[in-house]
Amino acid sequence: MAELLTEAEIQKQAKLLSGWAVEGAKLQITRKFQDFIQAIEFVNKLVEPAESSGHHPDIEISYNKVKITLTTHDAGGLTQNDFDLAGVISEIQ
Repeated sequence: MAELLTEAEIQKQAKLLSGWAVEGAKLQITRKFQDFIQAIEFVNKLVEPAESSGHHPDIEISYNKVKITLTTHDAGGLTQNDFDLAGVISEIQ
């Protein structure tokens, strides 16, 4: 099981990610697209990196908005896995 990050480690990592916010024990971002089709295309691009890392985001879709939430459920909070996947997701257009 991955180890929880300290609050100082979380804040340091969060500063490196544009657009992401720490909400309690979760890391979140909302991406907005032109329409529903583009939003779904983006979500489909998340499959490979999530599967490769064995770490899966919680995803909410509302028409042209996609909210991604990362947390390591079995560790009970934020771990390096969350920030690593957030970095990968940030690169996806």
